[in-house]
Amino acid sequence: MSSFTKIIENYHWDSMQKDIYAKTAEDVIYALQKDKRTLDDFKALISPAAKPFIEQMAQKSAELTKKRFGNTMQMFAPLYLSNECQNICTYCGFSMTNKIRRRTLIDEEIQQEADYLKSKGFDHILLVTGEANKIVGVDYIGNAIDIIRDKFANISMEVQPMDQSDYEFLKAKGLYAVLVYQETYHRQAYKKHHPKGRKSNFEYRLTTPDRLGRAGIHKIGIGALFGLEDWRTDSFFTALHLRYLQKTYWKTKYAISFPRLRPHSGGLEPKVEMTDSDLVQLISAYRLLDEDVELSISTRETETFRNNIVNLGITSMSAASKTNPGGYVVETSSLEQFEISDERSTEQITEMLQERGLDVVWKDWDKTWC
Repeated sequence: MSSFTKIIENYHWDSMQKDIYAKTAEDVIYALQKDKRTLDDFKALISPAAKPFIEQMAQKSAELTKKRFGNTMQMFAPLYLSNECQNICTYCGFSMTNKIRRRTLIDEEIQQEADYLKSKGFDHILLVTGEANKIVGVDYIGNAIDIIRDKFANISMEVQPMDQSDYEFLKAKGLYAVLVYQETYHRQAYKKHHPKGRKSNFEYRLTTPDRLGRAGIHKIGIGALFGLEDWRTDSFFTALHLRYLQKTYWKTKYAISFPRLRPHSGGLEPKVEMTDSDLVQLISAYRLLDEDVELSISTRETETFRNNIVNLGITSMSAASKTNPGGYVVETSSLEQFEISDERSTEQITEMLQERGLDVVWKDWDKTWC
């Protein structure tokens, strides 16, 4: 049975990092001149040697994005269902070691939160929970999908990794996409930041996209949490993972997100800072590597940064997000998973996008075609 673990064994972190930092300006120019770029070209585009070329990369990224996606921006909103978690994660406000009041929404509260988001125009909802399989497992998620299924055209989730049969069960209920971030592909750093709980199993998390692919999930989102390890090397491994998945599960759509460490109840400081310029470089590099992959940016980022990046390669974004269960209407004061940075309303985000010549898309598929 196919698995990314067989691929990653052939790529050693230190060697890949050394390759990236050894790239030269000539390597970057060579990559920019090509129509189709390899993973080795991607190394050049994310390397320090590419810094003087960021503007050129961003312009090419904008051209390719407009060619493939037009002047559109897909909107989504997270709906946090629970902050229960059975893992210890050094960077997360929901970590089991944090002494916070735990909250899991009941059916009526899920309905209230969904009605609010629907009233704001959202048709694409991302269900989010902490990783607590006994409290918010597959049955709880399935019930939540049942409650909101008739309201939204697109239901995604970001919860604990599951078995293939669980994903098949949820897909039958109407699940469209699953986001599962490896956090870091560095094994030792991964263990350091996930010392206890089911999430401490590096291999099980790494093979989650394989189980999603075999279950026939329509779209898979992957990525790394920037700040835990060297962002360039983690991004290379994310690209390697993407290439493997595209080849193996070719009927599936893919998306990449770019979360940077944000303040939370725990306060882990980033090991490696990723600047705004670095993130522009990375977003552009992914677009130059792949014209079709969806690139998403969340409200973790500042208002100014999001204003400037929307025309350069991003294809989906959240707006007016709440990262606490019940945060929209049920219990607005409960603890957030992390602090958001762009606090503008949905209407303000929509206006900003329209001013930049973008059409706001509230959904990306319709049930009548399925």
